[in-house]
Amino acid sequence: MELKRYFVELAYNGSAYHGWQRQPNAISVQQALEEALSKLISETICLVGAGRTDTGVHARQMFAHFDTEQDISNPKELVFLLNGFLKDDIAIKTIRRVQPTAHARFDATARDYEYHVAMSKDPFCAHLHYYLKNKPDIDLMNQAAKTLILNKDFQCFSRSNTDVKTFLCDIKKAEWRQEGTSLVFYICANRFLRNMVRAIVGTLLEIGFKKRKVEEMGKVIKSKERGKAGFSAPAHGLYLSRIEYPQNIFQD
Repeated sequence: MELKRYFVELAYNGSAYHGWQRQPNAISVQQALEEALSKLISETICLVGAGRTDTGVHARQMFAHFDTEQDISNPKELVFLLNGFLKDDIAIKTIRRVQPTAHARFDATARDYEYHVAMSKDPFCAHLHYYLKNKPDIDLMNQAAKTLILNKDFQCFSRSNTDVKTFLCDIKKAEWRQEGTSLVFYICANRFLRNMVRAIVGTLLEIGFKKRKVEEMGKVIKSKERGKAGFSAPAHGLYLSRIEYPQNIFQD
């Protein structure tokens, strides 16, 4: 029987999960969704995600694909059933039929992340942003962020001992904005390395607090050494916010 491929669009609060990807001894978003889909479809389902998110990282928009022998004639009903089956911290948005060769990871053309920093303590959002009691200099951080767009090799912001084949990323946007009492860092690229955004945020915050000079950002990138960059900002302030695909991969 011919296999049919579907994309699942979802969002999740990552506080209770050890990231997206399955772990041998810890619960992940992938495991929770695979188990729910397998029970509802009565077929063993294996998901391929658009990428990884680390423990505690959130996603406003995440995609994964799966293959099934079944023809899902009513995707909206399956979305409804999944949302009733899953815990409240995972929400399924859409399920769409795609071309048989469509790939959630490799067909993505752009990814957006946001990093949220709160300048006032909020007990209701403690696990959803990084709280700082002092405000960094946004102008300095934005000056340094412009350096990111001028470079391609970001090995200095990659997790050590990684197995990636290339450290090249095309960053299209990187900027901080003041939004009410919060600071939000927006970054868009064709791909990201593991831990990359958190390492960038940590380095920019050190510049914002004048522990480093703006000019050091270029030197850090050219060094290709993780030890030269700043600290990794806490995971709970990070959100995968958007993933873009070419429309011709969708069949509906």
